Amino acid sequence: MNLIETWLRQIKGMDLEHLQKTLESYSAFGPLPGILLPFAESFIPVLPLLVFVAANANIYGLFLGSLYSWIGVCSGSLLLFWLSRKLGGHFGGWLRRRFPKAAKLLGYIERKGFTPIFLFACFPFSPSALINVISGLSGISLRSFVLAILMGKAVMIFTVSLLSFNIGDLTEQPWRILLALVLLAVMWFGGKKMESRYQT
Repeated sequence: MNLIETWLRQIKGMDLEHLQKTLESYSAFGPLPGILLPFAESFIPVLPLLVFVAANANIYGLFLGSLYSWIGVCSGSLLLFWLSRKLGGHFGGWLRRRFPKAAKLLGYIERKGFTPIFLFACFPFSPSALINVISGLSGISLRSFVLAILMGKAVMIFTVSLLSFNIGDLTEQPWRILLALVLLAVMWFGGKKMESRYQT
């Protein structure tokens, strides 16, 4: 247990440069470290996801780094959702009866479906592990959750990667900020359209 705590403290305390050097030392494992670290953050939210995403972009390149981060984050989120739904059993019903505010939150997620999950997934500082568990306990459809997570995490990861990739060049390339905003709008409208098609 002490070994795990020490390991977690070391990872939490890493800066981007240190993490990049560490990941590069595991280059023999290919993209696996770049996928596993974001995956682990889904279950251990104290880990620095933004640092992982930025490091992946600068080690593997903008597009491959974003892809590896996206695969890791989405896999972890979907697995946590599935575990919550399978193992939660009647816990969601108990929460509704015992805590009226929890009932309102679960009802809101069920009514609104795609939108709140997508928006939470887009923001890097949102409590994603908690959202995944609550979504699993709610009655939201698997299709809506998967769509919202895949698209929302794509926006978040690509935006962070785009803004942190060769960050020194950002002032000379303001189009990267504009592209990130356009991507957010396109994914939100596209997701809403797809969700309405599936629900009809």
